[in-house]
Amino acid sequence: MSVVATGHRTHRPSAWAWLAQAWAGFRPRMGQETLALLTGLLVTVFFNTAFFRAAHATGALHGFGGLATGACLFVFVAALNTLLALLLFNRWSTRPVLALLLPVTAAAAFYMDHYGVYFDTDMVRNVLQTDARESTELLSFGLVAHVVLAGMLPAALAWRIELLRRRPARAMLVRAGAIVLAILVAAGAALLSFQSLSALMRNHHQIRHLITPGNYLVSLGRVLADEGTARDATRKTLGAGAHVTDAQPDRRPRLLVLVVGETVRAQNWGLNGYTRQTTPQLSRMDLVNFSDVSSCGTATETSLPCMFSPFARTDYSKDKVRNSESLLHILDHAGVQVTWLDNQGGCKGVCSGLDFQSLAQAGDPELCGKDGCLDGILVKALAERIDASQGDAVVVLHQLGNHGPVYYKRYPDSFRKFLPACESSELGDCSREQIVNAYDNGILYTDDVLARAIHLLGQQAGRDTALVYLSDHGESLGEGGLYLHGMPYAIAPDEQKKVPMTMWFSPGFDRSLGLDAACLKRKAAIAAASHDNYFHTVMGLMQVATPEYLAGMDLLEGCRTTQPQS
Repeated sequence: MSVVATGHRTHRPSAWAWLAQAWAGFRPRMGQETLALLTGLLVTVFFNTAFFRAAHATGALHGFGGLATGACLFVFVAALNTLLALLLFNRWSTRPVLALLLPVTAAAAFYMDHYGVYFDTDMVRNVLQTDARESTELLSFGLVAHVVLAGMLPAALAWRIELLRRRPARAMLVRAGAIVLAILVAAGAALLSFQSLSALMRNHHQIRHLITPGNYLVSLGRVLADEGTARDATRKTLGAGAHVTDAQPDRRPRLLVLVVGETVRAQNWGLNGYTRQTTPQLSRMDLVNFSDVSSCGTATETSLPCMFSPFARTDYSKDKVRNSESLLHILDHAGVQVTWLDNQGGCKGVCSGLDFQSLAQAGDPELCGKDGCLDGILVKALAERIDASQGDAVVVLHQLGNHGPVYYKRYPDSFRKFLPACESSELGDCSREQIVNAYDNGILYTDDVLARAIHLLGQQAGRDTALVYLSDHGESLGEGGLYLHGMPYAIAPDEQKKVPMTMWFSPGFDRSLGLDAACLKRKAAIAAASHDNYFHTVMGLMQVATPEYLAGMDLLEGCRTTQPQS
């Protein structure tokens, strides 16, 4: 037998053609309940690794008994996720729900896995408050790839599934049976290892914020409910009868500049004894530096309103702060001119109704670019505002500071001192040394911004001037596998809670308040302080008397000869 060559080649389809053919032929048939089970398993296995890793880190899953606890925990979470899918799926919603749920959950899982993010109500509120610039900076190739492969691809496959149709009565019966079964499985898994699971959740209750998608869905519901309540609430007026106690005509006007730092932690602040000198210019100035200061929260959305409220962290609530005026409103009631200059995402309601100017897109060719403006723009705007102001005034400079993960965008090239520096939004692509270098370069630039602001204030011959710098929260730079900020306060490390605070006073300001600088420096070196002190200290600096002022919370207490009365 012989083989004859015909001269014709067999045409094999290309890879793309083969994929297109396979896609066209992929039409599995299944019921919604089966799809709900597959969804529950998919989400539990691929999107809850941060939760199971955190649970394992507690020691609760170690040993043979821990293995049984882990198995029960897996079944419990899978059953809950299946139950969620069963409640969300119907004839019309199944595919749209999956098209939204899976990519969003994939994105949430990415941030939990890579940065140690916990999606509690504060974090969800931060996400909702994130502006376009911040959102863009958080994008990375790793995130996009994860969302496409782990989220969008399964969602696309779900669109190819042919869902079985049942008669209404039978469909309701099957769905009810599936829901009951999911509840029974979840309850059974919990009961089989009740003591261990209850101890885990009781002793480490914050890890529940890692169970996705329930974490962000529940938190989102709470945030939306809070927002709805806030819209219906009347804002409480503070500072009834507020007035400046020493408003004599012959006194020189006071100008106080409040610099709100962003994402600067105390551990890397040169004035606090950091191994690197990240504050070389400030170190040569006559300052008061508080070395032990705690923030009110671990994210701007909490810390910023808390700083400017009369409520202590332990007495803080979103509703209470949102529904009352702030420190700045009281100053305004007292006749102090108040201005907020912003290079961030706004004042979070703190300056509502007051003079506000956003500089994030100022368009200055020297200080601004496609990624926004450097914080030097605040000093320029401050100079203009000083020239236009009269009488006692408070100017707030809200910095972009060291907002991550793109620390390298927070300073000009001339401040690239610590090298090599991470120049990627994907922190996993950089070593910890590179991340810290970029972060420290950002602090070095903040040092320059503050030094220039102080120099400007020192030139005001007709005013008594002062500056207070305080960061809103800190930042994790890889310690314990954590990055960025926003962890629940109860379990957040000191890197996210300890912040720098520095004060500068002109000689005239010292004299007008009778400040004992040496006394204040001694106090700053040994006394613990927090955001709780900020409200009362600013009131004291401006000599504003109001019922909300507490002398004992004023950091200047005991180091001056005059003070406002409560």
